[in-house]
Amino acid sequence: MAVTNSANPRLRFRGVEIVAAGDACPAARALHGVRLLTADAPRRLPLDDCDRPVACRCIYRHFDDRRTGPRRENEHAKIPLAHLGPERRKWRGRRDSDYD
Repeated sequence: MAVTNSANPRLRFRGVEIVAAGDACPAARALHGVRLLTADAPRRLPLDDCDRPVACRCIYRHFDDRRTGPRRENEHAKIPLAHLGPERRKWRGRRDSDYD
Protein backbone atom coordinates (compact mmCIF):
# COMPACT_ATOMS: atom_id res chain seq x y z
CA MET A 1 0.00 0.00 0.00
CA ALA A 2 1.69 3.21 -1.17
CA VAL A 3 1.31 6.50 0.65
CA THR A 4 -0.36 9.11 -1.53
CA ASN A 5 -0.31 12.80 -0.84
CA SER A 6 -1.59 15.01 -3.65
CA ALA A 7 -0.59 18.19 -1.80
CA ASN A 8 3.10 17.24 -1.81
CA PRO A 9 3.99 14.51 -4.31
CA ARG A 10 7.49 14.29 -2.87
CA LEU A 11 6.05 12.68 0.26
CA ARG A 12 4.80 9.75 -1.82
CA PHE A 13 8.33 8.40 -1.93
CA ARG A 14 9.35 8.82 1.72
CA GLY A 15 11.41 5.90 2.78
CA VAL A 16 13.33 4.19 5.54
CA GLU A 17 16.37 2.01 5.79
CA ILE A 18 17.12 -0.41 8.60
CA VAL A 19 20.54 0.23 10.03
CA ALA A 20 21.63 -3.11 11.45
CA ALA A 21 23.79 -3.03 14.56
CA GLY A 22 27.08 -4.92 14.61
CA ASP A 23 25.54 -7.92 16.40
CA ALA A 24 22.28 -7.81 14.43
CA CYS A 25 20.23 -10.87 13.59
CA PRO A 26 20.30 -12.34 10.06
CA ALA A 27 16.87 -10.85 9.29
CA ALA A 28 18.09 -7.30 9.98
CA ARG A 29 21.39 -7.87 8.17
CA ALA A 30 19.46 -8.98 5.09
CA LEU A 31 17.68 -5.61 5.05
CA HIS A 32 20.73 -3.49 5.91
CA GLY A 33 21.21 -0.75 3.33
CA VAL A 34 17.93 -1.47 1.51
CA ARG A 35 15.66 1.55 1.17
CA LEU A 36 11.98 0.76 1.47
CA LEU A 37 8.92 2.92 1.04
CA THR A 38 7.63 3.91 4.44
CA ALA A 39 4.35 2.10 3.76
CA ASP A 40 6.22 -1.13 2.84
CA ALA A 41 8.71 -1.13 5.71
CA PRO A 42 8.31 -3.31 8.80
CA ARG A 43 6.19 -1.43 11.33
CA ARG A 44 8.43 -2.08 14.35
CA LEU A 45 11.86 -3.03 15.41
CA PRO A 46 12.92 -5.60 16.42
CA LEU A 47 11.75 -7.47 13.33
CA ASP A 48 9.35 -10.38 13.71
CA ASP A 49 12.12 -12.79 12.64
CA CYS A 50 14.68 -11.39 15.10
CA ASP A 51 16.28 -14.11 17.18
CA ARG A 52 17.42 -11.71 19.92
CA PRO A 53 14.65 -9.12 20.34
CA VAL A 54 15.64 -8.09 23.87
CA ALA A 55 19.14 -7.06 22.81
CA CYS A 56 18.21 -5.58 19.40
CA ARG A 57 19.91 -2.25 18.71
CA CYS A 58 18.80 -1.80 15.08
CA ILE A 59 17.33 1.57 14.11
CA TYR A 60 15.50 3.19 11.21
CA ARG A 61 17.12 5.86 9.05
CA HIS A 62 14.49 8.08 7.44
CA PHE A 63 14.67 9.65 3.96
CA ASP A 64 12.47 12.20 2.25
CA ASP A 65 12.91 10.22 -0.95
CA ARG A 66 13.38 6.44 -1.13
CA ARG A 67 14.89 6.72 -4.59
CA THR A 68 18.65 6.95 -4.98
CA GLY A 69 20.94 7.80 -7.85
CA PRO A 70 20.47 10.31 -10.64
CA ARG A 71 16.97 11.30 -11.58
CA ARG A 72 15.72 11.38 -15.16
CA GLU A 73 14.69 15.01 -14.83
CA ASN A 74 18.38 15.90 -14.50
CA GLU A 75 19.31 14.01 -17.66
CA HIS A 76 17.35 16.45 -19.80
CA ALA A 77 19.60 19.31 -18.72
CA LYS A 78 22.58 17.86 -20.56
CA ILE A 79 23.68 19.58 -23.75
CA PRO A 80 23.47 17.16 -26.68
CA LEU A 81 26.66 16.41 -28.57
CA ALA A 82 27.06 17.95 -32.00
CA HIS A 83 26.81 15.65 -35.00
CA LEU A 84 30.33 14.52 -35.88
CA GLY A 85 29.64 12.83 -39.23
CA PRO A 86 29.55 14.37 -42.72
CA GLU A 87 26.72 16.72 -43.70
CA ARG A 88 24.12 14.67 -45.59
CA ARG A 89 21.41 17.27 -46.12
CA LYS A 90 20.95 18.20 -49.77
CA TRP A 91 19.35 21.59 -49.26
CA ARG A 92 20.28 24.41 -47.01
CA GLY A 93 17.72 26.02 -44.76
CA ARG A 94 14.74 28.12 -45.85
CA ARG A 95 15.91 31.38 -44.31
CA ASP A 96 17.45 34.13 -46.43
CA SER A 97 20.42 34.16 -44.04
CA ASP A 98 21.22 30.54 -45.00
CA TYR A 99 22.28 31.71 -48.48
CA ASP A 100 24.79 34.44 -47.50
